[in-house]
Amino acid sequence: MAVGAGPQEHYTVQQQPAAGSCHYRYMKGEPLEDPTCTPGAISPAVTQADLASTICRKGGYTSGVRPSTYVTGKEKKLNAASYGFTGRMGDAEYDHLISLQLGGDPNDYRNLWVEPADPGHKKGSGVNNAKDPVETKLHTAVCKGTVTLAAAQQAIVTDWTTALSTLHLA
Repeated sequence: MAVGAGPQEHYTVQQQPAAGSCHYRYMKGEPLEDPTCTPGAISPAVTQADLASTICRKGGYTSGVRPSTYVTGKEKKLNAASYGFTGRMGDAEYDHLISLQLGGDPNDYRNLWVEPADPGHKKGSGVNNAKDPVETKLHTAVCKGTVTLAAAQQAIVTDWTTALSTLHLA
């Protein structure tokens, strides 16, 4: 699995794949990333050995490593062009394939994609996707020691729609 730069004091806008070069896949109607454009990237700052001081610490981890909306807003527009996304930007999420709560790299282009709204989503109602609860369940399992960090990361990269059943957490 690719390893990104990890948390930075100052993030810069990352170059994105060429416009129109990425293509969504769909599994049971759910949008999935293009594995060539968005294969996932982990943060070197999060390892199995330091879970208690990173993603599993009380008080949270993600807010301290998340890039500013100034940076991610620009990246989201560029990535939307990469994927040919023409929908309402407010209904799509600039999503970490491997979430920050699972040790995903905060700003590596290989770990970010414009995730369209789920099927049946009411336009104009904001971001809504079924991937978020999967990420939370995986995070809980990692922090409880039910699954390893690497297994959770691999399961979500392979197919987030089957990650829980793959790891026997469904």
